[in-house]
Amino acid sequence: MDEQQRTRRPGGRSARVGAAVHQAVTDLVGERGYGGFTVSEVAARAGVADTTVYRRWGSLEALLTDVTLTRLNARSPMPDTGDLVSDLRTYAAAVAREITGPDGLAVLRLAVALSGSGPEGLRLRDGFLAERARQMQSMLDRARERGERPPDALAVLDHVMAPMYIRVLFGAGPLTAEYVDGLVDRLLR
Repeated sequence: MDEQQRTRRPGGRSARVGAAVHQAVTDLVGERGYGGFTVSEVAARAGVADTTVYRRWGSLEALLTDVTLTRLNARSPMPDTGDLVSDLRTYAAAVAREITGPDGLAVLRLAVALSGSGPEGLRLRDGFLAERARQMQSMLDRARERGERPPDALAVLDHVMAPMYIRVLFGAGPLTAEYVDGLVDRLLR
């Protein structure tokens, strides 16, 4: 079988390279902050050639955007528990775990830094917000179909997500289960 006849296997070498590069970026952001490293350093840490990174992502900004969008969208899926209060509490708890986890602060800082950094930053912000709004809206629509009266997606962002992000970004206090549940309760009052 020649190279062109082979089909790509999900989870194969390409997935391993992507995961290694993503982890290298996350580690470097955690250690040095945004902008404190080069593609060569990412490639070396991931155990791949610089050309691999450039071929796949094109630029450091595109790579950073991909890492951020992938992490923020994949780690906190929308729950479907059959009850709006439970859905919102479950979702908020998952986000709290993600942003306080080992790489959470680094990914949040990267998202904030990228969101103001030109076209890639705008793509990051717009892509993340559009995907989150779509996911959130599906959860809120399910609640409406069950006869519940959900808030709009922006209210969830303003009253639940933003306070958690601010606490983590500025070290303004822990995200305890009671605090996170209280955000949901205040939103739904």
